[in-house]
Amino acid sequence: MTPRVLIIAGSDSGGGAGIQADVKAVTMLGGHAMTAITAITAQNTLGVQGVHPVPTDMVLAQIDSVVADIGVDAVKIGMIGGAETAAAVAERLARPDLADAALVFDPVMVATSGSVLADAATIDAFHALLRRAMVATPNLPELEALGGEEAVLAHGCSLLVKGGHGAEETVTDRLLEPGEGEVARWEAPRIDTPHSHGTGCTLASAIATGLAQGMPLEPAIARARDFVRLALLDAPGLGQGHGPMGQQMVRNDGLFTGPALNQITLPARDYAASVAFYRQLGLTQIVDSPDNGYARFEAANGVTLSVHVGDAKSGGAATYLESGALDAWVAYLARRGVRFDQMPKDEDWGWREAWLTDPAGNRLCLYQAGEYRRYPPWRV
Repeated sequence: MTPRVLIIAGSDSGGGAGIQADVKAVTMLGGHAMTAITAITAQNTLGVQGVHPVPTDMVLAQIDSVVADIGVDAVKIGMIGGAETAAAVAERLARPDLADAALVFDPVMVATSGSVLADAATIDAFHALLRRAMVATPNLPELEALGGEEAVLAHGCSLLVKGGHGAEETVTDRLLEPGEGEVARWEAPRIDTPHSHGTGCTLASAIATGLAQGMPLEPAIARARDFVRLALLDAPGLGQGHGPMGQQMVRNDGLFTGPALNQITLPARDYAASVAFYRQLGLTQIVDSPDNGYARFEAANGVTLSVHVGDAKSGGAATYLESGALDAWVAYLARRGVRFDQMPKDEDWGWREAWLTDPAGNRLCLYQAGEYRRYPPWRV
């Protein structure tokens, strides 16, 4: 069944954050997005010009309508609208028809532009939602407003401490569990872009989608982080301020467990001739390494194609199948008798690869590359 994700959050008229970002993230990751809108905002990339809270009864009516007919596997809460709504939603989520739905709580307090979206009474009402949540995903200022790590963990939920608001060049995100402390961390270079409006909304909704699909929390977070980073790199550059991300462009990036056919390497004899040929076909060149005889191109649907002069492995074509759970996939195949020429190995170019040959002698690479397939550090 298609995973069903209920999003309880505010609307962003500029399409960068809020409900609009949530729907894009859930949809691109294979879920069905449903909404209970808590507030209507007039906003763009420069800031929030107006906020109109939706009455609490109407928020609850939206939730009831969805639950009664479609059902809910996971819930994501963002901008809640007010203290009364926060308390009412927490009570509604505790009822039997929603008690089993995983809840991701993103305690939205301030927009990327700096506009305040939650007053002191609303923040105080967040405690009831934290007690119901599986995981909370505050940014650093929001975490401080909630009283810090121990104060959040005291509610019994997991805590993802996001490092995006830090000043370091390396962004570190940490997953903490009550009574255990840090259980996982992720580090990655900071992506320097002003077009980061909606990162928190997108991350929380991507996590909720993974939970709705039956993923454990840690891999759901890992995949959500990959999705957010790709959406940042794919940002369309709209607006004069903090522009929207490019969730709609995250395609064929191996974010799912199953294999994605998204890369092929072809042998070449004349580097310049091959590069000119594929550029003439309309492919976008993203890697240019004439010294190594290697070039990579991107198609409009996100699939990539490479040419390689003097491929040392065999000189033939190679087909690449990507999985977001490479090691588990390879182990599964190996237990069933599939023979590999190379088990999963981290390569210098940032990919993790396993190699095998099909019955006809064709080379196959099962791999995991994340953002490095389309956005390697040396991208043209």
